[in-house]
Amino acid sequence: MSLPRILLIEDDPVGAGIVTRVLAAQNFDVRWCADGAQGLTEAGISAFDLIVLDRMLPSLDGLTLMARLRAAGVATPILMLSALSRSENRVDGLEGGADDYLGKPFDDNELIARVRALLRRATNKVHSAVLLYADIEMHVKSRTVHRAGKHLPLSPKEFEILKLLMEHAGETVTRTMLLEKIWHLNFDPQTNVIDVNLSRLRIRLEEGFNHSILETVRGAGFRLMSRNHSDKS
Repeated sequence: MSLPRILLIEDDPVGAGIVTRVLAAQNFDVRWCADGAQGLTEAGISAFDLIVLDRMLPSLDGLTLMARLRAAGVATPILMLSALSRSENRVDGLEGGADDYLGKPFDDNELIARVRALLRRATNKVHSAVLLYADIEMHVKSRTVHRAGKHLPLSPKEFEILKLLMEHAGETVTRTMLLEKIWHLNFDPQTNVIDVNLSRLRIRLEEGFNHSILETVRGAGFRLMSRNHSDKS
């Protein structure tokens, strides 16, 4: 069985050496790139099981690099490493497409645990090729969404939120579920990040249509409604 392949994008050779040593000791195959542009190229042409990405990079910063990868349909899990480790920095990184965020300096065992968790999560994901609810059709692999045949241009985060809502169609998706599943946070960052993203998603879903499909359940969360449900309201 081949070793899990990890792309490390880190401009600090000392830091890169530490990460490489820690992960290689766990039998991970680590490839190191020292700048953002090189990392973007490498991530686009080679298959990796995980990307460990520094936030502050020469030529192309980590957030921009990540946005370009997600826009290009690269769904490889990303663990962002950064000395910027305040709550708002973590939210920015997770909202920007990272699957997890670890501040520097970090504990070696925590790095290993987070890497293993991301690899396990990716391995255990079982997705239907197409998710359907009411007149919404989501193609998971190509990351495209249509409503009544109309293409909906969703951001990576909006796509993940809608996917979670469709996987729990008709049920209430709580704020805690959104923080844990979409932003991978086990605490409330005390920001309006959920409301902002749900508001944008609502506009994408409902613009040009004469009935709502995304309902806010006051004090609980959000859920998708069928047309019949919304007609009764």
